[in-house]
Amino acid sequence: MMRTSVSQYMVKRPLYTEDDFTQEHEKVCRQHKTMLNHVQQYFTCNRQRAKNALLSVLPIISWMKIYRIKEWLMGDVVSGVSTGLVAVLQGLAYSLLASLPAWYGLYAAFFPVVIYFFLGTSRHISVGAFPVLSLMVGTVVTRLVPENGSQANITGFEGLSVDEQRAVVAASLTVLIGIFQLAMGLLQAGFIVIYLSDTLVSGFTTAAAVHILVSQLKFVLGLKVAGFSGPLSIIYTLEKIFGQITSTNLHDLVTSVIVMVVVLTVKELNERFKSKLPVPIPIEVIMTIIACGVSYAFSFNEYYGVDIVGRIPDQFEAPMAPNPQIFQETALEAFPMAIVGFAVAFAVAKVYSNKHDYVIDGNQELIAFGASNIIGGAFKSLVSSTALSRSAVQESTGGKTQVAGVLSAVIVLIVILGIGFLLEPLPKSVLGAVVMVNLKGMLLQVCHVPYLWKKDRPDCVVWLVTFVASVLLGLDLGLAVGLGAELIAVVYRTQFPRCCVLANIVGTDIYRDRKDYVDLYEPEGVKIFRIPSPIFFANIDFLRGKLIDAVGFSPLRVLRKRNKALRKIRKLLRKGQLSLTSKGLQTAGSLSGSEDESSVEDLDLPADFSGLPVQVNWRAELPASISVPPVNIHSLVLDFSAVSFIDVSALKGLKMALKEFIRVDVEVYIVACDPYIFEKLKSCEFFDEEIQTSIFFLTTHDAMLHILQRNPPLSVSEKVFKNTSELSNGVSLRSRDKTDKAPETRF
Repeated sequence: MMRTSVSQYMVKRPLYTEDDFTQEHEKVCRQHKTMLNHVQQYFTCNRQRAKNALLSVLPIISWMKIYRIKEWLMGDVVSGVSTGLVAVLQGLAYSLLASLPAWYGLYAAFFPVVIYFFLGTSRHISVGAFPVLSLMVGTVVTRLVPENGSQANITGFEGLSVDEQRAVVAASLTVLIGIFQLAMGLLQAGFIVIYLSDTLVSGFTTAAAVHILVSQLKFVLGLKVAGFSGPLSIIYTLEKIFGQITSTNLHDLVTSVIVMVVVLTVKELNERFKSKLPVPIPIEVIMTIIACGVSYAFSFNEYYGVDIVGRIPDQFEAPMAPNPQIFQETALEAFPMAIVGFAVAFAVAKVYSNKHDYVIDGNQELIAFGASNIIGGAFKSLVSSTALSRSAVQESTGGKTQVAGVLSAVIVLIVILGIGFLLEPLPKSVLGAVVMVNLKGMLLQVCHVPYLWKKDRPDCVVWLVTFVASVLLGLDLGLAVGLGAELIAVVYRTQFPRCCVLANIVGTDIYRDRKDYVDLYEPEGVKIFRIPSPIFFANIDFLRGKLIDAVGFSPLRVLRKRNKALRKIRKLLRKGQLSLTSKGLQTAGSLSGSEDESSVEDLDLPADFSGLPVQVNWRAELPASISVPPVNIHSLVLDFSAVSFIDVSALKGLKMALKEFIRVDVEVYIVACDPYIFEKLKSCEFFDEEIQTSIFFLTTHDAMLHILQRNPPLSVSEKVFKNTSELSNGVSLRSRDKTDKAPETRF
């Protein structure tokens, strides 16, 4: 059988320790900036910085300069009209989730879109109401202004109807959310989104979809069910719904079922034939128009008790100042809403920026959404983010820039000021059906759980915990629990990493886990231990335990046993119960003596051979029935290639662990250490008489070549001779090799 040729490379270089490499290759001396330098640079202003700041704050300037009218304008027009129609429908529907009159959702499709046009960095997302956020707002609204029961004692509610009070709460909450987002943007806190993993967001949005589904059942069934908030609210809502199930309005139910079946069917056709369709069929808009016509023609509201959208004002409401008392009541709930709204929008924006090859700025996105919500809230707009389905419409219909977004806002403006009255007969059950159909994507995320269970169980646990907590405890508490679970998962991964013992792939300088390969070479007396994570206060004890398991003995226990043995030998020699013969130390007469009264702390010090006339061979049988645990290695290599940082607390534990091995005559080497970690060890006084910088090598192979030079592998005959010699001599009679020092232990 012929072997296929493979590419090869050969390298000839000296064997490097870190010290040798530093001496041979001069490093560049870099001047690191101090905190004062950073502050001075931040507040230094010049023409270029002013220009960059202006372009950063107003991204519209950058992309408008490259706008291609002939190539992009028609696509933006088609996209703007299509997105505007969808935005109108979703604005009406998502207002119901927030327990508000329908027209407030239209404001969310206008004011925030215009502000984002100037400040946003994404060219494709459609700004407006987002179902999860709307539901979270609805939870706060129903808590402060319940349909039945006592309302919160808030100044400014006097003389207002329930709907008007709820509008004030939602608008003030929107402004507060915007303030949080704007503050985070100004403080450059856009990085906060990285703490919301895809797994957590998936579990959270799936739970939100369940809440939305349950909240829309009352509209689909035509029931009057009071809103609930707080833990187990979903259980109470279902209990009320099923308690009134016999009062279902059949006209609402039949209308909803027909709308859902038709919309789902056409959406599947849109997906299947999207390559052939120039524009997706706007089935939701079509069904809405049909439902409005049927409802108006047959007077659904008057004759069949069908709840309809009702009056839609043909003008904007006057702007209002937010209520500071509502700020106090809702601050704890507003902050997670600000995070969720930004995280979802940023995730969607990132997908389209990668697809169309442009850059988005997380901090500027926070500023854009913050300003959008502050100004929108002042005009009683619902809180804005982005909806996945609406953004997909804007991008798939040819939208190239936020010009499409502005045109969609124009469509919304026409509806508000001109033709909104045509939507007044629209049954709320139709809006509920449209909302439920659009939950399909979020609900199907549950199918990802079996895959997570097979591939990454900690991630799967995070998903399940977030989902269950969000369903049962509510979205705000559920998000907090999910973040806690995610933090525990991260701590678990770093605190209990998968350590392994490496061995050499024969004929190469490659080292891999010895359990994974067949053709491996592991020199006798050498252990290569890989640490696959940062070393910090929480995992240093775990790593030390894993290291002891890998080498097969506890160096501290061995050291204590050896010190006890030396003291016993020294005491027996003084009493004459041991004598020196040609075969080593032999017992003379019966042995007796008191127990060692030395302190335990002294047993942890390096072995003291003073007062002994000979070398002790710890591998051989010792006199006077003295036993010491065996040490079957002479060298230990620690692979630091995956160690990204080490904290001061862990330095102490690492230093003590290395000293314990060195004191039982095991040579310790550290390889592939990051230069910055190496410098940190120097600055933290890690090195002393026992631990030298010479134990650091550039690579594992450098260290192994050095070890094999110092400890050449024995032949079979040499091994037999060595074992026989050790068994016949408990104590070696060789003279001391080093002057002014105790005898060396022989292996």
